[in-house]
Amino acid sequence: MTDPLVPAILAFRDNGTPYSPRHDDIYHSAVGGLAQAEYVFLKGNELPARWQKRRVFTVLETGFGMGINFLVTWAAWRADPQRCERLHFVSTEKHPFSRADLMAACASAVADTSIAPLARELADAWPTLVPGTHRLEFDDGRVTLTLVFGDAVQTLHTLWLRADAFYLDGFSPAKNPELWTPAIFKALARLAGDQATFATYTSAGDVKRGLQQAGFEYRKIDGFGWKRAMLVGRFAPRYRVRRHEPPLPLSVGERHAVVIGTGLAGCAAIERLTARGWCVTSLERHAAVARDASGNPAGVFHPMMSRDDSVGSRITRAGFLHALRQWSLLERRGHRPLRGPEGLLQIAADEDEASAMAHAFASFAYPRDYVTPVSRDEAQRAAGMRVARAGWFFPHGGWIDPASLCAAQCEVAGGLLERYFNVDVARVERLEDQWIVFDTNGVAVAGAPVVIFANAHEAARVAGLRHASTRSVRGQLTLLPAGANALRVPVIGEGYALTLPDGVTLTGATYDIDDPDTALRADAHVENIERVAHMLPDMNAAIDAYAQASLEGRVAFRCVTSDRLPMIGAFADESAAIHDAARLRGAWPLDLPRAPGLYGAFAFGSRGLVWASLGAELIASQIEGEPWPIERDLAEALDPARFLLRALRQGTAR
Repeated sequence: MTDPLVPAILAFRDNGTPYSPRHDDIYHSAVGGLAQAEYVFLKGNELPARWQKRRVFTVLETGFGMGINFLVTWAAWRADPQRCERLHFVSTEKHPFSRADLMAACASAVADTSIAPLARELADAWPTLVPGTHRLEFDDGRVTLTLVFGDAVQTLHTLWLRADAFYLDGFSPAKNPELWTPAIFKALARLAGDQATFATYTSAGDVKRGLQQAGFEYRKIDGFGWKRAMLVGRFAPRYRVRRHEPPLPLSVGERHAVVIGTGLAGCAAIERLTARGWCVTSLERHAAVARDASGNPAGVFHPMMSRDDSVGSRITRAGFLHALRQWSLLERRGHRPLRGPEGLLQIAADEDEASAMAHAFASFAYPRDYVTPVSRDEAQRAAGMRVARAGWFFPHGGWIDPASLCAAQCEVAGGLLERYFNVDVARVERLEDQWIVFDTNGVAVAGAPVVIFANAHEAARVAGLRHASTRSVRGQLTLLPAGANALRVPVIGEGYALTLPDGVTLTGATYDIDDPDTALRADAHVENIERVAHMLPDMNAAIDAYAQASLEGRVAFRCVTSDRLPMIGAFADESAAIHDAARLRGAWPLDLPRAPGLYGAFAFGSRGLVWASLGAELIASQIEGEPWPIERDLAEALDPARFLLRALRQGTAR
């Protein structure tokens, strides 16, 4: 199924063509923009008073423009000594600026003001112009900007959050009628928290009627500048008609979580929770972090590309871009994982695929700093050796040492993290408002209101899940001696190859389903080299020599699901759901009863580097009742309860 946001990307410009804002949008103008934002949206929503002494406060805006409303809100939050602990600002934008145009526009709009430094921070953090949801963090994560690139008419329905204030920004209904429809107002009402306020600089009758029908009370107040009147009000419906209430934080007596497993999934969860002030107890069955698949010498990271921008492509795109931002934040804080230089080359399976993918990239208007098709000659220059075919190049792809990333994430957690090793967890049990974790000897080793299962193959068993379709995949890596066919950038395709700092070339990995063998096998080494040789012909001459050599390597086991997507999010209460199976046969994910405080982050397969950071952010957002960092349909595709849901729909849940 094609991404519903794909049409919006066709309007994006990040390839040298300037973006031209609509001339009738005063918020793309420098004239009076700051004062208008303060008067219309801050004063209109009774801010900063309404966010004071709150833990989390969320603003939802329709139309980001150059970000003046966000910058003014951020500045007001900074200046308020009683500000909320965390400010979330979520905004949609159909025609986002390129980074260069944003910098120029902001420089003109906020020059010689106290907001100028914030505008520079915004421009520096500006995301790649691809459709979807982009989460940016400022002020050590206390201010979070979630940008949704696409038409608000489509994107508002993809969000899941509880809004405390609405900035209804846009053109007049006469000039922008598609924005002010009953569907838009219903979408706003679906996301509105109790007594959520709104402000908009229009006072048109259609807007008033739409707001009132959706459950908002409004009143006119004096406008600003050329507008004689504007509307403000709050969400106060007479009747509760929503199928699901917007998200709330998990009710806990203490902000303490147990994380089981310290691979990529577990360490990312540790970092995201401690960043929000949670205390974390980490339990690991090995003597140190990253000893299973996360202990491989290096792993490649890149988005998955498809001709129709499938769900898998959208999820890996979101995960890839989110991981890059989080790793950069780690590095700025002095915790630097071992990474290779930027750049990764993918070789097409054949010339037809190379041509088809090039056409797909052009139709989606992907910017060159995301992915670009390359000819065979261009691919050879990038790789530094002969390649078999054309392909595509990811300028920000590359390789990273997973264990060094895990160590950095644990280091940044500081004193909020308590670690225990050589603990083999067997089960969990609910006792009042706590989950008690028992080891294989039946000893209670930890307890907390929240438990996150990040222990791959063992997660479903330890959590007692009956509906988790996972399998084990053996993967053997091969290390080729230094000096043999060194690559400038990692190359992927039928297999992958990358050259480590010591000159050794890492190739792999085999994909042996339900194969428990831990020993290195000579035939697996040959298989790895042959797959790489299909991409890099110079490897052919070395196959016989390497086949006779005693090569080094590593065996690790990956956990995968039947649909090849990870398990990320809140666990369902399977017993309660099965007991109520008749009613839930037509259920959707939000209808399912959930096990309070139990979450999973596992079955990452070969994409832990791409999925771990985003998955941890999603779980932390679910726990805290914050806006989700990806569209709801993507989160539902990752939901650990999706296999239970299918069984309920098919009448086979037992």
